[in-house]
Amino acid sequence: MKVLVVGSGGREHALVWKIKQSPKVREIFCWPGNAGIAEHATCLPGSPEDVEGIVKFIEQEKIDLTVVGPELPLMAGLTDEIVKRGFKVFGPSKLAAEIEGSKVFAKNLFRKYGIPTAKFNTFASAQEAKEYIKELNSPCVVKADGLAAGKGVIIAQNTE
Repeated sequence: MKVLVVGSGGREHALVWKIKQSPKVREIFCWPGNAGIAEHATCLPGSPEDVEGIVKFIEQEKIDLTVVGPELPLMAGLTDEIVKRGFKVFGPSKLAAEIEGSKVFAKNLFRKYGIPTAKFNTFASAQEAKEYIKELNSPCVVKADGLAAGKGVIIAQNTE
């Protein structure tokens, strides 16, 4: 099998390392990869958000399986495009990835289906948020909706 792993972080490094151990895998690529990944796979120049470039590479190399790690290409619909072109991929569709890409979507889903989660609300203005925070006991967590690459959370110890 020829395998492509999309991403350049520790998650992708672990995936490449483990996938490489399979006797079924004869060649492994990583788009873009990193110096550590390069010890186990052929790293390719490019951005993980370059959906068209990645899909063209898959078609040219006749990749048997693509594994997508980062949220951004998932949210950009990379897996949907790979499936549309008739190739195999491991990773959620754009719609399914929304649970990771939008905390508002995830929290509303939890609320709808009775999945335990911390108390939350969403706001269109900073003033609305400040008024809500006054109702809560400190500390509280403030997060903007959307991808933040594991960042973007403020743990506010007080209302100030």
